[in-house]
Amino acid sequence: MPLVTPFQNSLRFAATIGEGTGTGATFAIAATAFTNDAGTAATAFPATFNYYNFYVNGIMQTADTSSVTTTTITIPGGDALNGGTPVVVQFVVS
Repeated sequence: MPLVTPFQNSLRFAATIGEGTGTGATFAIAATAFTNDAGTAATAFPATFNYYNFYVNGIMQTADTSSVTTTTITIPGGDALNGGTPVVVQFVVS
């Protein structure tokens, strides 16, 4: 019996820290502040996904450095970062 590999794809979204609001643990960046792989403004993050990777200045972060919903990514302490620092969220979906 042949093995069937599940379909997987990734969706990437890019922004900068300066597009976020809040302070301390409530610092967040709205999904609408991000651009997608096509370079157009995002409307929302995926509602279902297998997992996501979060990158700050090109470095993948550990799981405790963010939480995500369809509308926002929350970055505890993100307000301490330079506003020009790039952030990328990559969702792996099936």
